[in-house]
Amino acid sequence: MQDRGELTSINVSPSKGTEKRPVTEATIDRRGIVGDAHAGDWHRQVSLLALESIEKFGAEAKTSFAEGEFAENLTVRGVDLTRVAVGDRLAIGDVVLEVTQLGKKCHGAGCTIFRRVGRCVMPQEGIFCRVVTPGAIRVGDAVVVDRRASAGAQVARSA
Repeated sequence: MQDRGELTSINVSPSKGTEKRPVTEATIDRRGIVGDAHAGDWHRQVSLLALESIEKFGAEAKTSFAEGEFAENLTVRGVDLTRVAVGDRLAIGDVVLEVTQLGKKCHGAGCTIFRRVGRCVMPQEGIFCRVVTPGAIRVGDAVVVDRRASAGAQVARSA
């Protein structure tokens, strides 16, 4: 994989704890995706997961998963999100996002994926970003990584 890929899915939910639904385009303001319950004045305004991570996890779990099923806002293809560092930036459509967190704490029994297969990929391979430049995004937009963090730095992922 490289530092350039494609946005394959945009997923939003109007309230927390509900399933995200796919949309073909979205507006991102200074708080995150307009209409998504997780937008706000915090460091996890937009979440991302690679399609390759979803497919690999599904193969290991011997089941399939849809884009957005892990509650990620944006699903991308062709960018290895496990290799980005806090401080790196992603340009998607008119938008620029800055990586603020790698992975997250697993919700365990509170997670539908965990209840289904006993584990989840988002805590290890998902990333979270804050909005640097608001704008519009559309499925099919290019995703370009700008490695701003120190080159070669190992960054611990949250668990």
